[in-house]
Amino acid sequence: MLLIPAIDLKEGQCVRLRQGRMDDSTHFSDNPVDVARRWVDAGAQRLHLVDLDGAFAGRPENRQVIATIAATFPDLAIQVGGGIRDRETVMQYLDSGIQYVIIGTKAITTPHFLEDICLEFPGHVMLGLDARDGHLAVDGWSKLHHQSPADFAKKIAHVGIEAVIFTDIARDGMMAGFNAEATAELARAIEVPVIASGGISSVEDLKRLCAVEKDGVSGAIIGRALYEGSLDLAESRRLVEQYQQEFA
Repeated sequence: MLLIPAIDLKEGQCVRLRQGRMDDSTHFSDNPVDVARRWVDAGAQRLHLVDLDGAFAGRPENRQVIATIAATFPDLAIQVGGGIRDRETVMQYLDSGIQYVIIGTKAITTPHFLEDICLEFPGHVMLGLDARDGHLAVDGWSKLHHQSPADFAKKIAHVGIEAVIFTDIARDGMMAGFNAEATAELARAIEVPVIASGGISSVEDLKRLCAVEKDGVSGAIIGRALYEGSLDLAESRRLVEQYQQEFA
């Protein structure tokens, strides 16, 4: 079970949003590289970077900061999402040392784009599915799509994606616990690993996370809980190892 600290970028700074609202952000640091170092020192095996400005603009806006983090930690696996909607952006991120690009909105609005990118860059593409009230959300979570995450994933999972990152927007940044049921439902629907996101904030959440590992949930992205101290990364990793033994 991989625990992945999140670094959300807004105007070059590290912030956290509540339910994806840009007007409800909490500033945590002016130096995202220092934040990345904090998680690396705590034992992070991967980082999750989100270009929030890019997600709304439809193009990268924090590319330089992301490239700097990748250059500072060349041996660390990094996954990036937010505003990745063309081949050139994918190439630039991978060339800068990013291991995984996350395609969200463009995968839903133009499914053949995801398939083309997976064919050209095998092993480096993830699908980001964000949901509100059971429906997919696109364009920085500002618009709802008619399909459910599970229905869409079943149609597209065969193209060669490395993983699906699933976020319940209602839980994101709210410290209210993650949606284990919806996450497990999605994981059971496809044969691609699912990474949980949104609301993981307590030791009980870690235990629930390990309980759905058997369904195909392979990891979790943790944000506000790490920044506000309700979870400690090193201790969380130790607890996950303990819980995995209980559910084995």
